[in-house]
Amino acid sequence: MTNKKAIAEKLLQINAVKLNPHTPFTWASGWKSPIYCDNRKVLSFPFVRDFIKSELCSIIFSEFPDAECLAGVATAGIAWGAMAADQLKLPFIYVRPKPKEHGMGNQIEGNVVVNQKVLVIEDLISTGKSSLQVVEVLRNAGMDVIAMVSIFNYGFNVAKESFKALNVPFISLSDYNTLIEIGVEKGTINVETEQLLQEWRNNPAEWGV
Repeated sequence: MTNKKAIAEKLLQINAVKLNPHTPFTWASGWKSPIYCDNRKVLSFPFVRDFIKSELCSIIFSEFPDAECLAGVATAGIAWGAMAADQLKLPFIYVRPKPKEHGMGNQIEGNVVVNQKVLVIEDLISTGKSSLQVVEVLRNAGMDVIAMVSIFNYGFNVAKESFKALNVPFISLSDYNTLIEIGVEKGTINVETEQLLQEWRNNPAEWGV
């Protein structure tokens, strides 16, 4: 099992989590959000980065020992996937949102091996749409996607249903509920903000509209 609390605590420690209920963030999906988890920031903090990399490798090693290749989701999943692949001595590839418009026109970068068991590495899972697009690209290329591991997961029901529909197991190192719990414990999230954050998570598509 992952040490969800320790990872959530470190994300809060380096201010990777931004709260702005009065001026919400706008996601690519168009949803308004009072919270933004920027895992990219972790890369700038060597000790936190090393801790999360270690947790990521432990999960891969213990839960998915049959993984023959790691695939990073561009762009945020590339660094984590490459670090884990290096540590575990596994091949690494990454997947673009769309094929390149020049050069070889690749959407998958790296050595594609048909029927190879590949584990997808993602930065965070929100609606699951972009993450699962990568799964479909890899499957269409003939690779055997066995699961996905992400650093963070917002825990939306729409994502859970989408992953289930495509038969993709997934594990996240930490998640939204744990983050809120730690924030309340540490005093960085007050009762009013906690209620607002729970309301948003229950109906993100219509919140703030």
